[in-house]
Amino acid sequence: MGPKTEELLNVLLWSAEFLLNPSWRSLFESYEGWAYRNGLLIQLGRLEQRKWVTRKSKDRNDRVYRLSAQGRLHALGGRDPEPSWGRAWDGRWRLVIFDIARGRYLRGRDFGCLQNSVWITPDPMEEEQRTLAKGSINVELLVLLEARACAGESDEEIVNGAWDFDRINQAYSRYLKILGRRPAGVLKREAAAKKLFRWMSEEREAWLAAIRRDPLLPARLLPGNYLGQKAWRRRLQAMGESARQVVSAPPK
Repeated sequence: MGPKTEELLNVLLWSAEFLLNPSWRSLFESYEGWAYRNGLLIQLGRLEQRKWVTRKSKDRNDRVYRLSAQGRLHALGGRDPEPSWGRAWDGRWRLVIFDIARGRYLRGRDFGCLQNSVWITPDPMEEEQRTLAKGSINVELLVLLEARACAGESDEEIVNGAWDFDRINQAYSRYLKILGRRPAGVLKREAAAKKLFRWMSEEREAWLAAIRRDPLLPARLLPGNYLGQKAWRRRLQAMGESARQVVSAPPK
């Protein structure tokens, strides 16, 4: 999907989702002269084909677009943090010990690295069993384990040893600084509206950079100085404020 279509999806997330009756109508009717002046309907059509936006009516003249659940998830970067933080944990760690190059795959699955060949996660590993084992395991190359610490190691120590939360917090700290630069005020002029939309693009890039680094561990495992939840709450607040800015803008 092209960058302008991605940006349009992000605009829908910011300008519509947190309104009482979320739709594209307010923004579309007020700013069709400048917002996505070229190819707006084509972009909306692509989003509709992917089922990322929906229309209440099948009438071709219906311009009320709503962000779907799939579209919302994609706009969030493919990860909704609240269900991740809220998931239960059974107290067991799952370990992958291997003698083959699987680090990139495991890091992409949010595993933490305790040692060069020892990776850890708090979640069950059904997908890893299918992907890594492929029906059978050669224990000389790969072992999948469920374990509990038995020598006094705390879960906090395990978490800090497996994931670099200093770097994760640095990413969220950068994001919070960008979030604090959100243009304020009613969008009375085209220049002000464009400034807000440029900031939305910058905000999205910073959010994705942070969320993709974050394993989104269950809340009980998060370090005390973790900034992810604070950044998420601030983002929700900024979304609501930006939505009010957009829909209160005077029509052209």
